[in-house]
Amino acid sequence: MKGSRKQKSDFKRAPLILVSPNTETKGNEFGDMSTSLSEAYQRAITVAGGLPLTMPGLASREMIAECVRRCDGVLLTGGDDVDPKLYTKKLSPELRKTVTLDHQRDLRELILIDEIFRQRKPVMAVCRGHQVMNVALGGTLVVDIAKQIPGALNHRQMDKKAEVVHEARLTADSLLAKITATQKLGVNSTHHQAVGRVAGPLRVTAASEDGIVEAMELRPEDAGLLPYLMTVQFHPERLAPRYREHQELFDSFIRACARDRDSKL
Repeated sequence: MKGSRKQKSDFKRAPLILVSPNTETKGNEFGDMSTSLSEAYQRAITVAGGLPLTMPGLASREMIAECVRRCDGVLLTGGDDVDPKLYTKKLSPELRKTVTLDHQRDLRELILIDEIFRQRKPVMAVCRGHQVMNVALGGTLVVDIAKQIPGALNHRQMDKKAEVVHEARLTADSLLAKITATQKLGVNSTHHQAVGRVAGPLRVTAASEDGIVEAMELRPEDAGLLPYLMTVQFHPERLAPRYREHQELFDSFIRACARDRDSKL
């Protein structure tokens, strides 16, 4: 009982983090559309001192706005591709075949990002989240790295989800470099799409040796748009249990959420 009371006390002041999940038709109950969220995200948030709360899959703008209002920060997670129609008018049949779509999630997360900026909440974005953030702010994506970037690294190493497979070079004055105290960061890689043209308010803060954008943050002149924004192409939540620098990304995010919440009290 003592341990239980202590845990409740720890979470009483924990920043509430709204987590955007995947939705899929793989539910155990009658095969319904189901909300899907890796426990790795929840674990990394909890270890950092946050309290994760999954956003509903059935979400109207009014519901999303209220979810954002009640939370102290938002985490955008990985998942299927972003619809190319949202950032390009031309797509070859060959590239179209490589895309897996979730139109409802696209709509839900575009509304969510709009509310994040409208309500000025801290945000961290991972993999698909990194990509949809760029699209929402006016950027584009590489639809399929292997087909569009000759000589690129293998960025889709699905059998090594929790392993470092290549390095990312960090921008010296970036938030990511300050958090990790390094110029090179070992990352995992489980994606076939990537950031193409970077959206106006964002700047690249990490890239792999083949030029793939591995992280972004707001440009200094746009830093006032949000209290905190960091997007990463890799999956730090899967590396966090073994690599402290990846857990530190979540630590930094949760601290920012706590600071922003306390400044508004």
